[in-house]
Amino acid sequence: MNKKYLIASTLAGAIIALDQLTKILVLSRFRLGESYTIIENFFNLTFVKNFGAAFGFLSQSHPQFREIFFLVMPPAAMVVIFILLKGVRKDDRTQILALSSILGGAIGNYIDRLRFRYVVDFLDFHWFNQYSWPAFNVADSAIVMGVGVLMYQMFLEGRQKNTVKN
Repeated sequence: MNKKYLIASTLAGAIIALDQLTKILVLSRFRLGESYTIIENFFNLTFVKNFGAAFGFLSQSHPQFREIFFLVMPPAAMVVIFILLKGVRKDDRTQILALSSILGGAIGNYIDRLRFRYVVDFLDFHWFNQYSWPAFNVADSAIVMGVGVLMYQMFLEGRQKNTVKN
């Protein structure tokens, strides 16, 4: 097996395992909406059902559209990730790790959609209960970090190209 695919499958598998383990713990110990304070006025564990995408995007759309969309899009995104991964140099660990994080997160949330038709969210950050960030989970974190790393890498490559031109 190619080393980059071994790295990708190992990291994605670890993200999926951690994501599903944390969700099992939340489902087994929390009632819907129940919250446990970790850091006063800043961070709680709160069980939320997310019927939409990241930050509740599309959660208010027609249920039939939403279900079809969220059952079709993740496998399509996974295919795109595998195509992108195929084109990555085997020594480009940053891009391999970023794509693997996105893949692991996508699969973690897709498992929820297949099992429950919603995603289990529970990481609840807020500022004195006045300003609140939408609840999220380990899979969401992996996706955001992976996308962030890819965007940063693209930014650096763009700067390098501009420096060479000037």
